[in-house]
Amino acid sequence: MEILSRVHARKLVEWAKDKPDVIVLSADLTGSTEIDLFREAYPDRFFSMGMAEQNMMSFAGGLAREGFYPFIHTFAVFIYRRAYDQIADSIAYPNLPARLFGFLPGVTTPGGATHQAIEDIAVMRALPNMTVVEVGDATEVETLLDAIQPVKGPVYVRMLRGEIPRLFAADEPLQLGRARVLSAGNDITLLSSGICTEEALRATNVLRARGVSIQHMHVSTLKPFDDPAILEAAAQARCGVITIENHTILGGLGTAVAEVIAEAGVGKKLVRIGLRDVFLHGASRPYLMREYGLDAITLIRTVEQLLNADFGITESDLAAVRLDAIHSEAKAEAL
Repeated sequence: MEILSRVHARKLVEWAKDKPDVIVLSADLTGSTEIDLFREAYPDRFFSMGMAEQNMMSFAGGLAREGFYPFIHTFAVFIYRRAYDQIADSIAYPNLPARLFGFLPGVTTPGGATHQAIEDIAVMRALPNMTVVEVGDATEVETLLDAIQPVKGPVYVRMLRGEIPRLFAADEPLQLGRARVLSAGNDITLLSSGICTEEALRATNVLRARGVSIQHMHVSTLKPFDDPAILEAAAQARCGVITIENHTILGGLGTAVAEVIAEAGVGKKLVRIGLRDVFLHGASRPYLMREYGLDAITLIRTVEQLLNADFGITESDLAAVRLDAIHSEAKAEAL
């Protein structure tokens, strides 16, 4: 598996070189969001707003009204928890083209409940005019900027940092509003998002070898949620639909899928794998995914329950868990 580092920061420097209207804002987390590369390349288009996220959102709204494209970079929790009122009134209500990049979604940080964004999709999906996207690998990070550029209003992105795997071919860019079909089948439809797709791939490879027919789709656009291929795949699932996400099951991918299949009258069992109305411990990503049931083994046990089968699969049958390198250049609270 190819592993890349500082993918978004490097791509943004290249992508923005001929776009003088792109302005980057940081809230005292410049190194921790890796946007120091942009600051070094274009110092006149970079503003460090300090630990004042509410002011940063209002400032971004003003920039957007003057014809600029503000690109906001901070931890996800400091976007939607700390500055929601300013996002709603200064950015979403006037439908301005601000781009909000939220780092450390869900279990991607050991920083504990104060730093783990576990309900951000639910909150941002509820906000009128807001587009919500979650990247799952290096290819999607590299191609995200072109994908969201045509969006007239604000976009919230669950962004990854540090070392990121390439799960999808480099020539298969992220397409807004379109899920990626990773395997075809009609026993079960599996919908995964973000970092959970990597875990899902660990599981589906083994399950297919046991004869399970799985339609696996990776979902990157969480609002608007209107890809007809998702509904079609759910309708064709013989035994049911499973969603797996790095987020609470309330308001995220699982909820979006439940909404569309219920509204369409698709009578299929739905099992949502995600955080179940809990705050998280501070620990490594593999530990948290195992502890809170976001990992490949949990997915396998869920499939077994839906099929009323026991495949005898253990952790030793799966590909090894990829361990993230410590983000040594970040501040201690961002590890």
